[in-house]
Amino acid sequence: MIKISESLSKAEARKLVLLSQKLPPAKETGTALDATLLTIEHLSYIQIDTISVVQRAHHHILWARNPRYQNTHLEQLICNKKVFEYWSHAAAYLPMCDYRYSLVRKREIASGKQSHWYDRDEKLMKQVLRRIRKEGPLLAKDFEHTAKKKMDWESKPAKRALEYLFMQGDLMIPYRKNFHKVYDLTERVLPDNMDCSTPSQEEYARFLILRYLQSNGLGQASEMAYLLKNTRALISSTLQEMHIAGELLRVAVGENSYYALPNLLELLSKPLPLSKLKILSPFDNLLIQRKRMKNIFDFDYQMECYFPAAKRQYGYFSLPILWDGKLVARMDCKVDRKESILHINHLVLESSLVKRDAFAEALCKELPDFMQFNACSTMELHKTTPNDFTI
Repeated sequence: MIKISESLSKAEARKLVLLSQKLPPAKETGTALDATLLTIEHLSYIQIDTISVVQRAHHHILWARNPRYQNTHLEQLICNKKVFEYWSHAAAYLPMCDYRYSLVRKREIASGKQSHWYDRDEKLMKQVLRRIRKEGPLLAKDFEHTAKKKMDWESKPAKRALEYLFMQGDLMIPYRKNFHKVYDLTERVLPDNMDCSTPSQEEYARFLILRYLQSNGLGQASEMAYLLKNTRALISSTLQEMHIAGELLRVAVGENSYYALPNLLELLSKPLPLSKLKILSPFDNLLIQRKRMKNIFDFDYQMECYFPAAKRQYGYFSLPILWDGKLVARMDCKVDRKESILHINHLVLESSLVKRDAFAEALCKELPDFMQFNACSTMELHKTTPNDFTI
């Protein structure tokens, strides 16, 4: 049995997690673009999502940590070859400095050790690759054929071939057009002198562990392996080895135990800005693992946009609200871009929230910035729970 080396209260665990997640954000030096890149490199991924009832998740996640964030930053960083698109647990922007660690999944997909969504069509994949090599970057729609005779690269099959070539590493995304992927040869997208050696299994496991703990403070094997195929056993064994070697601590938080980097526990001596409120994306790195949020933050959260309307308790796209070191409310929002109105359809306070006046003050202070981030000039609040709460 492995000895638990440290014990933290839930309040201490939350503080460690939030400081590791850079929430709320501390004042940054340097340019706004540099701050965005540092955030991506620290978090190790930023999830991409298409839902746009408010600003899309990838922008929202970065804005929550960098108040100077501009939506053009991601395009600039991709153009500068500092960031690239691939998969983490989902579609994501990843720091280019971590590129070689994406090769593990790519090599497994290329060799057939890891499955993809579609069956391989080797003939079509070669045709698609040949055309991009000759013509340059192309969108999926560039493979559509409107003549009577059907060609091998009709839209849907070609899209599958493009995605397979992307997932196994032959293609990358140098930019997007109207949020549609543009595909090009990997060798034309990568920066010069990129290390393209595939990490060993031990290197890869250590990378996943260290990256997770750096940005999350505390972690379990299941959390580090979240939606990463064929990694759970490798991560578990590597965690034990690192713990025995003294590289990691085991930390108890209530009935749950976690791993932590010894030096990161020093963060507990730093102040956490409790008065600062942040409105978060449902896809925020802090929140994406719902069981973890329930265990550490006592916050039971589900995205209800996938539920039938009649079964929604909080709303279509409720945004968790962080304040006072806790997740204390959720706010269902929708932006009317034509009229520049932020509609707060339902603002729900957690039953544990006691300091309502102070919370209201903090929310009112943050809402103008959130409105500006969403290009809104006015706001309408339609419903609150409890219904006697006002802002």
